[in-house]
Amino acid sequence: MSNEADTAPVSGQAQTEPPARTSVRALFAQTEIDLRLFGMLLALAAILLVFHIWSGGKLVRPVNMITMGVQASGIAIIATGMVLVIVSRNIDLSVGSLVGLIAMSYALLMTDWFPRVFGIPPDAPFQWVLALAIGIGIGAFFGAIQGFIIAYIGVPSFIVTLGGLFSIRGLVWFQSQGAGVTGIDPTFQLIGGGALGSAGETITWGLGLLGCIAVVALLYNSRRQRRRYGFPTRPMWAEVVLVAAGCVASLGVAWFANQSFWPKGLADQYAADHGITPPPGGLQIATGIPFPILLLLGVTLVMTWLATRRRFGRYVYAYGGNPDAAELAGINTRFTILKTYVVMGILCALAAAIATARLNGATLDIGTGYELYVIAAAVIGGTSFAGGIGTIPGAVVGAFVMQAIQYGLAFNNVNSAGQNVVLGLVLIVAVGFDTLNRRHGS
Repeated sequence: MSNEADTAPVSGQAQTEPPARTSVRALFAQTEIDLRLFGMLLALAAILLVFHIWSGGKLVRPVNMITMGVQASGIAIIATGMVLVIVSRNIDLSVGSLVGLIAMSYALLMTDWFPRVFGIPPDAPFQWVLALAIGIGIGAFFGAIQGFIIAYIGVPSFIVTLGGLFSIRGLVWFQSQGAGVTGIDPTFQLIGGGALGSAGETITWGLGLLGCIAVVALLYNSRRQRRRYGFPTRPMWAEVVLVAAGCVASLGVAWFANQSFWPKGLADQYAADHGITPPPGGLQIATGIPFPILLLLGVTLVMTWLATRRRFGRYVYAYGGNPDAAELAGINTRFTILKTYVVMGILCALAAAIATARLNGATLDIGTGYELYVIAAAVIGGTSFAGGIGTIPGAVVGAFVMQAIQYGLAFNNVNSAGQNVVLGLVLIVAVGFDTLNRRHGS
């Protein structure tokens, strides 16, 4: 009896302190941060650090990171729509060809069709808005056609969009008769970024402060709603950490973007035109955040809102999780699928605007290969081909991971063949890792 009493655990001893690893995990869980997205951000930082060291400390500079961000913006914009398409157990292989068709339409509208067919003079201040509206209409039209064939006729999305990949690319050639087109509206060119196509120092700082206010407002509203409906709330320390992290990130991005300056020749020309005497070393004008990245930010917010706060997004995830249950629940699944492709077409039009503006025109191969990068970005960002799983921010980070690898390899003089090998291996590893995680979780 005495031995049993000696060996029995005392109540105070039974509740031993958990290991440090468990404690850290529990504290991290209380912040409710998406672990996968957080891991993706750490992976992105690690990739940039490796390439920065490889380049001898030359890669991670404001001008290089802004250039990389602009290059990734078009792919990331389309990837936000590809998430919904893959979540609904479909695919879209035609996005690159559709980008090429709309880009060529933009160029032809502003250089030929507006003045010759519609009688709109080349210096009309509104023609860039009209061209953008027509491009969005073209994207929505082709998206609706493909979505209708997939949803209402029942042809598999792989076949429909594979046919779209070839046929739409052929239309690009018929549009221009095999020739490239240059010389678009100067205002439209600003959509592509560059020194003039950026927000500037003051607006960039204003956006950074606005981001801080948005973080505080969102967390406050979330806490108030949870209390209102009796749901558990985060500890106050976790709220403070999230506010601090959000504000540091927002202001840090604004500061970093303002460390990129206009090219010396352009800055000197600006000084001469405005009667400014340049200081020693030349006039430095901060570019701030480029318009393509601001467009990407806006698209990400809108698409996240659609996916998580609107009925349309809930229907897409419900259908992807269990199509039969979604049908029995009364969801108009066919119309929901059609709408996902219409959204994809609109996003392709926005990406085409960035590509056309950056090139000051369009070529026959514009948008070639976009479909592969977009699908890879969505999958690397956590979207499952099995359907029902995927996030918009994850796809955006996935696009930046892909672009960081490609840009870092190119910066270190690795040719395109080597870049393709590495990107392919990264995609296989990412999908394999995700598959193992899901299998382990189940």
